[in-house]
Amino acid sequence: MKSKFLRSVLAVAVFSMISAWAQTGSAAPTGTGSAPASPAASPTIATGTGSKIGTINIEQAVVGSNEGQRDFDALRKKLEPKQNELKGQNDELEALQKQLQNTGDKLNEDARANLVKQIETKKKSFDRAVQDAQEDAQNQQKEIFQRILQKMAPVIVKHAQETGFAMIVDTSNPWPQSPILWYGEGGDITKAVVDLYNTQSGVPAPAATGAAKPTAPKPAAPKPTTPKPTEPPK
Repeated sequence: MKSKFLRSVLAVAVFSMISAWAQTGSAAPTGTGSAPASPAASPTIATGTGSKIGTINIEQAVVGSNEGQRDFDALRKKLEPKQNELKGQNDELEALQKQLQNTGDKLNEDARANLVKQIETKKKSFDRAVQDAQEDAQNQQKEIFQRILQKMAPVIVKHAQETGFAMIVDTSNPWPQSPILWYGEGGDITKAVVDLYNTQSGVPAPAATGAAKPTAPKPAAPKPTTPKPTEPPK
């Protein structure tokens, strides 16, 4: 599951891109002599001329597209070596902690202090490595998401305008994280948009492997099990 930070970043990206394309697609020129808009004016979301309200799960649309499946799968494979490296560090740290728990009371003061210091040093290094890996994974996920969404946004707006929608709302986040309490599947355009985008992008469907399609980008560096305290047994 993506972090709250990444969800908030993607939410801003969705709002900015869809709003920009909606305004561009619905705005009509008023003549060369019209005054420029005030730079202090707040941006608004242009709505369609239809009468229906539709929904789309932007997260599923981007990740579930052929391009999204291809690029996020490539990212997971790219980050596998780092995951394996972190797992090795975690295993080493747990082994030292187990050693301290099992033999700490049998070691002399200097040996036990040295072991405790070694665990503390490795834990600090491991925690930094995990944090750096998570941030790197989130940044790369965000880059892929925004790149695809930038190309998908006009497809969403065009489809909504052509099918008589007055408004499209994003259902990526469940209530109460979003203001949408309930919606029916009848007005959902996620699959239609994905199909249109797949045709436009020309990216072929990934080869069938028997695995379910991803529904969201997964952090490449999952948070490891919290190491046990390093204090010696009493």
